[in-house]
Amino acid sequence: MKVSIIGAGRTRNGIGEYIGKYFHQNGAKVTSVLGTTEKTTLQASYALRKYGIEAHSYTDFDAMVSAEKPDIVVIASPSSTHYGYLLKCLDWGLHIFCEKPFIWDNRTDIRKRIEDIFEKTREKRLTTAMNSQWPFSIDDYEEICGKIRIKETNTFFVRMSPFSPGSAMIHESVPHPLSLLYCRFGAGEIEKLNFELDGEGEMGIRFTYLFGTQECDVLIRLVHQKTSPREFSFGFNDKIVFRSLDFKTYEIYFNYGNKKLRITDPLEHSVKNFMEAVKMKTEPLIGHHHILHNTCLLKEIHDGFGEFEKRKLWKN
Repeated sequence: MKVSIIGAGRTRNGIGEYIGKYFHQNGAKVTSVLGTTEKTTLQASYALRKYGIEAHSYTDFDAMVSAEKPDIVVIASPSSTHYGYLLKCLDWGLHIFCEKPFIWDNRTDIRKRIEDIFEKTREKRLTTAMNSQWPFSIDDYEEICGKIRIKETNTFFVRMSPFSPGSAMIHESVPHPLSLLYCRFGAGEIEKLNFELDGEGEMGIRFTYLFGTQECDVLIRLVHQKTSPREFSFGFNDKIVFRSLDFKTYEIYFNYGNKKLRITDPLEHSVKNFMEAVKMKTEPLIGHHHILHNTCLLKEIHDGFGEFEKRKLWKN
């Protein structure tokens, strides 16, 4: 299984390097990386060497695919470039592992474009997944907090620390809680969407997630942070876990009360789930319907924030 990575560098907190590491550690051969300049692409290629990966560097997609003949392309470039690369990968008949958000630009026809992409995916018998890794930690969450009991009215909280300030925090971070909601409750709708701001660096997003005859009151707290490790905590019905890292061993832990649980990096689980889907020709966990639901709700929240900003300017 040969893999090429678009955007394997660490500029602006990208995770392409770590995606490459987990493909390599789980038996794939990472053969090439694509970047915008020779300098950044060589830097990305060099960074992968510490994992035992020798990847050729390219700045032209067609040249890379023609020379390397990958089975899989990882799209970990800035989100505004995803759609173009998705189409190129489908034209070449390649399996796709795309970082979230799946598609992100100023066009309004997101739903149609996603449906078109998956129609081509089915026609060509390809596997396409989005990386939204935190649903893969739900088993760990339940091990330390106990089983999630779904009630008529539920609560969900998440605090994240995106690299980007302002409205960019939304598309950088909100796909994660939307994926957690989808994987625990199934498809749902948003109502009572509201925003709270504290300058450019902190944002609260509140809404009610309606699924079937039940609902969940959601609070997403985003706090801009440039340094690592970024703060992350989440939980259902007031049982909140906090992530911590051991800098000596790079091990990840969930903390709840006086309990501490070492967990496998959910990013590795995400990569392994995709690789298994490619091998077995099955739907990955973060596949067609999940991606469509996640991206459309993300657009609804982003557009809602745009309206919120307009009202705020009008009041001022």
